[in-house]
Amino acid sequence: MSRVAEGVSPLELADYQKAVRLVLRHPLITAAYPDTAALPAVRRWAEQLRTDLMDTLGYRLVTTADTARLQRVQDGLDPTRPAVTRAGRPFDRRRYAFLALAIAALGRHGTQVALGELAEAVAADAARIDGLGLDTARKADRDAFVDAVTWLTERGALGLADGSATAWAGDPERAEALYDIDREILTAIHHPTRVLQHLTSVTALLGTGSALSLSSGRAAQRRDQARRARRLVLENPVAYYHDADPGLVGQLRAPALTEDLERLTGLTVERRAEGVALVDTSGRLSDIRFPGGGTVAQAALLLGARISAAAQRTGRHAPELLSAPTAAERLAERARRIDGALPARGLLSELSAAVSGPQEPPPGYRPPADEDEPQAPGEPGPGPEEARHPFVTDSWLRGRLKEVIAEYGAGFAADLRADPDRLLDQALGLLAAMSLVTRVDGGALALPLLARYRGVTAQVRTRTSAPPPAEPRPAPTNDDTVKDPTP
Repeated sequence: MSRVAEGVSPLELADYQKAVRLVLRHPLITAAYPDTAALPAVRRWAEQLRTDLMDTLGYRLVTTADTARLQRVQDGLDPTRPAVTRAGRPFDRRRYAFLALAIAALGRHGTQVALGELAEAVAADAARIDGLGLDTARKADRDAFVDAVTWLTERGALGLADGSATAWAGDPERAEALYDIDREILTAIHHPTRVLQHLTSVTALLGTGSALSLSSGRAAQRRDQARRARRLVLENPVAYYHDADPGLVGQLRAPALTEDLERLTGLTVERRAEGVALVDTSGRLSDIRFPGGGTVAQAALLLGARISAAAQRTGRHAPELLSAPTAAERLAERARRIDGALPARGLLSELSAAVSGPQEPPPGYRPPADEDEPQAPGEPGPGPEEARHPFVTDSWLRGRLKEVIAEYGAGFAADLRADPDRLLDQALGLLAAMSLVTRVDGGALALPLLARYRGVTAQVRTRTSAPPPAEPRPAPTNDDTVKDPTP
């Protein structure tokens, strides 16, 4: 029997699970963010949350009088959860840089700061970084800086006392904004789990391989693998067996994983031949809704249905089957791109050479088993065979999207309808974020979960004024209904 929520009565279990979902969806909770009811709900269950999140996932929950901060363990580099601007667009590199510099600059101020003063401090630091810079005479730079400040304001690290950031972005000569600084929230935001000055690669921030030494016992290794397997299911739309480290496959198949995650989150774990998914039909935990509203989500669903149908073809019309990049290969490529921006010499490398910690085991490492010790339940067996997936070309995808626009474009946003290449890129990006396809050179690979949406149809209702979006409706299958697989 699962020991998750051991101290919670059956009558209060739903409230406890709601607090779990809340802190998992919002790793930083303050008196006002994401709403005024969130912090009291988490603080009520703080002790049980700390125990369960650590034991089950390896996450550490830090609570203070005004904040609750969840320190996650990252096992990979996930590009699908960016910070977003006031308009809901992902942060670019410049905005991330301004955000980091603003946090550093605020640490040198007192209890209040003027927006123009903060911009000057960030500009001075940005000028020392090749290729960055912040010129407040440029509207684009001011907008990017205000997006970073607004991100901090939404979380309560800054509180607007007077003026308007939007007015300052429009004309800094005529407008100003004054902010109160909440140092406790600012500290909770900037709470790295590693000493950043000692890092020479972004992979040092990850928990893959854990901090366990090579001499750790088998029980400790199994406990660490069980946590990694639960995180894999929780943090991804689906955990495919073929894509998991060999050391995790046995844990993914273990009944204990289902019992622990369902009792912790209140959601349903769904198992199929290809993998495991934590099903969130109501959006109580999901950061991305799919199927969802909006032109990109609707186009992605309709395009995905066509990809899935093509993947089922047989005979001479059958698509070519190709292997997808493995999780290790994707991690290595993303790390290479990020590490390319790190300084090659200087204080960073000197500190790294001077501070050498214990060697961590490589991903997937398993200590040699004792000859007389039987294999424990959940221990991995032989790794899965290489999986191959149906391949569709970029030209084929453009043709199918053209058909979608022709049939349903009356309900799409005009700017995306007029720019099919941008719509295709965003639709494929969403499908990839949901683990429905993998983008590769020259096209995309259809992953098993995409078959769920093979029977999608849609109907466009037009009005005399602005047309509403198309309403794709997945056709029911024989064994289930279409669900949102996002954790």
